[in-house]
Amino acid sequence: MEAQPLVALPVVLALELSPGDTPSHRTLTRDEAAELAALVAADLHKLVPQVDEARLALAGALFDAVELLRPGFPVWGTLDELARRVPRGHLENVVAFGTHEGHMPAQPLEPEAAFADGPMRLLPISLLAPEALAGELSEKLEVELVGRGEAGERTSDWLMRTLGVRLEHARYLSRNDLLALTCVQYEHVNLAPLWSLLEAALLTPYRDEATMSARGLGLRYHEGAVEVQSPGEWLRAQGDDALQRAHDLAGIVFELRQYAALLDAHHLPLVLAGSTPTAGYLRETLDTADPRYGAPSLHAHEAAGLGVVAVTVAQRGDGGHARVLAHGYPLHPKALGPLVAALADQYGIAPDLHALGRIVLDTQGQLGAPSEPLH
Repeated sequence: MEAQPLVALPVVLALELSPGDTPSHRTLTRDEAAELAALVAADLHKLVPQVDEARLALAGALFDAVELLRPGFPVWGTLDELARRVPRGHLENVVAFGTHEGHMPAQPLEPEAAFADGPMRLLPISLLAPEALAGELSEKLEVELVGRGEAGERTSDWLMRTLGVRLEHARYLSRNDLLALTCVQYEHVNLAPLWSLLEAALLTPYRDEATMSARGLGLRYHEGAVEVQSPGEWLRAQGDDALQRAHDLAGIVFELRQYAALLDAHHLPLVLAGSTPTAGYLRETLDTADPRYGAPSLHAHEAAGLGVVAVTVAQRGDGGHARVLAHGYPLHPKALGPLVAALADQYGIAPDLHALGRIVLDTQGQLGAPSEPLH
């Protein structure tokens, strides 16, 4: 009789650390991972005995939620692939993957140091269940883990001793539970629009999702990226008060930087609508250089506490009239240099950036350049 296909049911062991505690290491050795997997299997058996009919796979690595919640769920996908390669019945259908000579068996199972300091650490688990069992087992896990998913005392004690930490809680969550928990966390810090885009990328990547940021900037998930309305376009719809417009633009760029940092952590590109992804900045082309005007030059719009919020490429004509060619928006500090270099290369000019000390708007209230000559 042909074996039934195995359906992967993703689970996570969530460790809430005591304040100030940091695990002594981010990964477990093969032997440590095997010890933990046996304890996890015993815990889950008490909650849902049918777990014994599935293959339990555990990755001995501590992740942050942003590392697990990425399009395609690459950590779980890698764990599933490795587990499927192990012959049936091996190690009583419990398999664990840990480090050998300091490295995990596949790159997606290596936690990133940049996310190692969060107060919650997550160990990914996958249950590979026969197709006939998968639906019922999934439903029971969703119910039981929410209500009774606290890890057993032996498991918690083992984790604290091995990782050198104190735990406030250690509990099992389904991936849906983790999604719901992350949603609440993002909503709590006024990032509900961002979550709606992330949720689309994770769960319905084939479908567009449009939303608006808290400050009114248009956003859309589309074909694997988040498209954002140009801050310059957004500015055109604002009021007539020049000082308020400049203040609002700084606020929009601040918000964009928050979004960009989180989207980058989730491996979801942020782009201007219709453009290709760039590393850490947005670049908006408005026109080509006109030989009747002077050579293009680069101008840095600045705001208190944010540094350079935008770079404008402009030409000066007769009477000092500035002709704007492009804008760029650096989304993290290290992106300013590459942005300036890209704009300079685009217009064939030296990467000399003229600091304005403020946000300069033209007579229409748009990002502009000074009319007086630069010295």
